[in-house]
Order: sequence, then structure tokens, then C-alpha cells
Amino acid sequence: MTFADLFERAAALAGDLDEADVRRALDDVRSGSAPDDGAATASDASADGDEAVTDPLDPSPARVVADADALAADLLVGGAARDALDALRSHAWTTLVASDPLLDDAEAAIASLSDPDLAADWRAAVEAWREPVAQPPGDHPALASAYRGGAMQIVSLDPSLTGPGAAAGLRDRLPVSVREPRAFATVFDPAKLYPEAVGGEYPGPDRDPRTMAAVGADGDQHG
Repeated sequence: MTFADLFERAAALAGDLDEADVRRALDDVRSGSAPDDGAATASDASADGDEAVTDPLDPSPARVVADADALAADLLVGGAARDALDALRSHAWTTLVASDPLLDDAEAAIASLSDPDLAADWRAAVEAWREPVAQPPGDHPALASAYRGGAMQIVSLDPSLTGPGAAAGLRDRLPVSVREPRAFATVFDPAKLYPEAVGGEYPGPDRDPRTMAAVGADGDQHG
């Protein structure tokens, strides 16, 4: 199952959704008021335990967290969220960092807006792409993923994270920038980032953003 396949199925199932719909669905999930559709949430037993949490990794601008709303919007809405994540999918030297609770939240929001089967297939594709990181129970999944996983950038639709006051407060505690998808897609410049993150001259995109992280029925990653 490729991302192109998932996007096609989402377009048929989800209808005319926008970013506001995704934000409301995620708010419902994180407040515990989402309907029980079989998808996991961060409050379930699947949340990482304290024993699994390791020391934070060294920060890198090539390591990025997409909050659950940005991940869901990438699948269900497209637009700026898809542009932002396509920029990451196009470059194998960038890393999507995500804890299990973050993916739990995104999967639950997707299931509530579309279909649990689509949400489960999306989860399999994203798990083949992301680098997992453990977080303490109760922490904000995006912030905890960034802190523990050494990500210096967060893509989010949450105004409580993207507002000027929040940004200033976060910079006092974490070396991280939080941007809405449209802003991230505008400022993310792989040609400028590559010499620092990898070294040498930027060779251009090195993979197809719609076919990478394809997962077959055998569970193996292809392409």
C-alpha cells in the first residue's frame, strides 16, 4: 500500500474535509470524547511506559515531527499538509520522528473522519516511514517526540503550539520551531539544509514521495 493508494482511497471516503474538521476530530480524540471506532488513542495501554523512555537524542534540523493533525490532514485534506510532508517523503536523509501515542491520536482522528480500515492501512505505511521514539505517558505527543527524538522542527495545525507566545515559550525550553504546514513548506529548503545535515552538494530529491514506505501484504517495506 503506497501513499498514492492511500490518498486515492481517502479522497473517495473522506469527502470534502478541511483542516478545521481535522483539528476538531483531534481535539475530540485528545479530550477523550471521540466515538469508539476501534482505533487506539494515546490513553490506551499502548502508550509508552517510563521504562521505555531513553535520553534525548542530539537535535538535528533534518529530524521533523508532524503532529497528529498534520498527519491526518496530509491523508484526508491534502493541500499544505501534503506539500509539507511530501518535502520530507522526497528526501531519504530527513527523518520523521513520531511516538506511538502520536500515531495513535492520528489514527483515531482518521478513523473518526473516514474509515477504520483506511486508518489502519495508513498506520502501517507511516510506521514504515517514521523513526519511533518513546515518550513518558501524559506528555504532549508532538512536543515529547521532538524532545526525545532530537527533532528541531514540528509541523502542526494546533494554534496553541504555533502562536507567537507559544513559540517564544517553547524556544526557552526546546531547540524547536513549530510551524503550520503552509509555513513549513515555504521555509523548508533542502538545498540549504543538505550541506549541514549530510555534507556535500545537494543532489536533489532522492525518492518518490508517493511510493516510498510502501507496505505489502507480507508486512515488508518495498521501494
